[in-house]
Amino acid sequence: MADDVQPINLTNHFLIAMPGMDDDTFQRSVVYICEHSERGALGLIINKPGGISLADLFERVELPLARPDLGGQPVFHGGPLQTERGFVLHDPILAEGLPADQSIYASTLTVPGGLEMTTSRDVLEAMSSGGGPRRVLITLGYSSWGEGQLESEIARNSWLTVDANADLVFDAPVEQRYDQALRLLGLESWMLSPDIGHA
Repeated sequence: MADDVQPINLTNHFLIAMPGMDDDTFQRSVVYICEHSERGALGLIINKPGGISLADLFERVELPLARPDLGGQPVFHGGPLQTERGFVLHDPILAEGLPADQSIYASTLTVPGGLEMTTSRDVLEAMSSGGGPRRVLITLGYSSWGEGQLESEIARNSWLTVDANADLVFDAPVEQRYDQALRLLGLESWMLSPDIGHA
């Protein structure tokens, strides 16, 4: 990491793409950061539906979906990496007898102060039998930044950052998530210049 870039930790934050972002994947995107360290960052785009519903996804993985509340929910395009792999962002599940940072699912990343992200099939199996997390957002693919890369992009004014809000992740209408994320900073999209760079 360059000496002039201060280390920051954006775990459990939103990245909000600035209007000048010309990458189709990230244009007008809101990314939930699941993990951020000196080694890099991992996140999921939460406002880009990928064209299939959860009902379609469960059919593809040959599981019934006994959660009528979720069937019509879209599966999101989480980012450009591993786009055939599912990532389930969900409310933390506290299980009796387990430490707070340990999940009941086989492969879960617990985001400190935030949500959980599970990649193992057992969370889908729980949902298929009518259980599982109360609120979920499922993506195919994820977003990743190497060491110092995200910090550099922020320094170039590619992204705004703000503390994440779980209600926005799960409950806000998809088409309003970008504007609602900006409002967490007291901003409206018309206030932002599409020109990236420092004055």
